Amino acid sequence: MAPADLRSHPRPGPAGPDLQELLGMVARGDQEAFSRLYDAVSGPVLGLVRSVLRDPAQSEEVAQEVLVEVWRTAARYRPDRGGAMAWVLTLAHRRAVDRVRAAQAAADREQRAALLNRTPAFDEVTEQVEARLEREQVRRCIRTLTELQRQSVTLAYYRGLTYREVAELLSLPLGTVKTRLRDGLIRLRDCLGVSA
Repeated sequence: MAPADLRSHPRPGPAGPDLQELLGMVARGDQEAFSRLYDAVSGPVLGLVRSVLRDPAQSEEVAQEVLVEVWRTAARYRPDRGGAMAWVLTLAHRRAVDRVRAAQAAADREQRAALLNRTPAFDEVTEQVEARLEREQVRRCIRTLTELQRQSVTLAYYRGLTYREVAELLSLPLGTVKTRLRDGLIRLRDCLGVSA
């Protein structure tokens, strides 16, 4: 037989381990049986997990978790419900999908937390609207003052001048400016509805 014929017709190797039998022995705590079962299923388990997770490091971790689960739960295997390899691969698929879901849930939580961190502690729009309404009300109330009261209040409170500087700027006695300021502030208080 030519070498090419050998490649197309490989010789049958020794029969693989009976996985059902091995699982039964593993269920009874047989470490040697687990070692043989591990050798038989670890490659397919890793391949399946890697196809779901796509991350080699996480795939190895999940595959190891699956094989530990096989060791712990081998007694739950029921031959009448399917083959041993199918049972192990079902465990692997479920564990891999759980990992994907957990990673997605963690990413979603982080995204929500980031959004909460960006959300101002107060409603910025409401604050702006309230401030604008207050400014408009103050302007409306200032328009109700006499000319001298309006000038005195504007110079003292908006430009930050002292009573003396307001008096000098308006060429009025200091007492007159103080009286106009006091009267203007009382009228503003009443107009704005502020209690004394």
